[in-house]
Amino acid sequence: MNKYIYLTGLNHRTADVEIRERYALTNVENFEPGLLAECPVHEVMALSTCNRVELLCVSGHAPQSEVDVLSAMRDYWARRCGGDSSEVQAHTYNHQGLDAVEHLFTVASSLDSLVMGEPQILGQLKDAYRNAVGCGTAKVIINRLLHKSFSVAKRVRTETAVASSAVSISFAAVELARKIFGNFNGKTAMLVGAGEMAELAATHLLRNGVEHLIIANRTLARAKTLAATLGGEPIPIENMQDRLSEADIVISSTGSPTAVIRARDVQSVLKKRKHRPMFFIDIAVPRDIDPDVNGLDNVYLYDIDDLKEVVEENMAQRQDEAVKARALVSEETRAFSQWLKTLDLQPTIVDLLGRGEEVARRELARTLRRLGDVDEETKKALETLVLSVSHKILHEPVCYLKRRTREEGMADRVIDSARRFFNLDNDCIPPDAHPERRTDSCECREDLDLSSPEEFDH
Repeated sequence: MNKYIYLTGLNHRTADVEIRERYALTNVENFEPGLLAECPVHEVMALSTCNRVELLCVSGHAPQSEVDVLSAMRDYWARRCGGDSSEVQAHTYNHQGLDAVEHLFTVASSLDSLVMGEPQILGQLKDAYRNAVGCGTAKVIINRLLHKSFSVAKRVRTETAVASSAVSISFAAVELARKIFGNFNGKTAMLVGAGEMAELAATHLLRNGVEHLIIANRTLARAKTLAATLGGEPIPIENMQDRLSEADIVISSTGSPTAVIRARDVQSVLKKRKHRPMFFIDIAVPRDIDPDVNGLDNVYLYDIDDLKEVVEENMAQRQDEAVKARALVSEETRAFSQWLKTLDLQPTIVDLLGRGEEVARRELARTLRRLGDVDEETKKALETLVLSVSHKILHEPVCYLKRRTREEGMADRVIDSARRFFNLDNDCIPPDAHPERRTDSCECREDLDLSSPEEFDH
């Protein structure tokens, strides 16, 4: 039976947050088996994040046939979310066949994310796949497609610089600080105020090795709450000046209409620090830190406009790298297309016999080199021998394939297993496979490790 790939979804470009919330799939593990049971599909996986909801399905019904698979998927989706199918349709995009494959590879590679190159989407895609496997709704094609999407994402990250530069205000601040200090080991940061961007910057600093965090805020209760989350030391903002000399990095984000850190204050602090460098990040509007601070020796001050310039420059660099990344995605899509064609039995038999002949001829050449001078008649006799042995050894596997593929629902699974068993697609197999069955052999590993995705999509 032919299999056709379908994908329907909505994201931050096609639907506002209210629509995305309404049609989010918060209970995916119950959604997927239901769609499999009620819609004309054989496989299904659902991805639901803050910025996108997508349904990936495999069906035996071709596009433009009497069965509208995409419509059936959207109807079920709307019904399960208590919404309206026409509303879903107004906000969704649809992909079929290789377009669906290319879209999934693009998503996995973070080329379709709100912030291009962010790493979280891959973790959520791994979670979605793990869930589909657990529900039994991911079978031969979705298994292979998701394994490939993880591989494509890895290629994009290693072969392009699409994710190498900071494109958020908070992370750009941390990268600038790294240029000054090299590393943050033993460094102390002070958070003045509790704005969201400042909090994010402090989080990045802690993750990158800052040893101690002081949180100064007008409302001490808020400082204590944030300190409990980040692991810092809360102090009232009135005590900020007394503790400022301890801080190597100061991130300020208050709602004050006037500067809370003045040049003369920092000048006295520098004497206590024996002029060790200080790095100030002013994310407040209006600004919290007197611009004259930047004129002091061994002091580095960046405000929100400086950070935005860094972000815009880095975004432009990412766009340039995205051209290379999309070329990789297209290349891998074509490769997946070739694999799909092999799910018919005849190409697999041809490939299997060809692999046997390839091995036989290679071993024959090695033997002839060891034997030295051999007349042509002997060479032909040996060639006939090794090819005959190869065909006879593979006779039973070929008969087995023909027999099993005639069984209901077994063709794809048996053919895929044979291609994996003999590695007919010449896969470059990663050193980690299914978490539930680990081995020590790099050569015989198949899939990616889904047991500890460290990233989560926004």
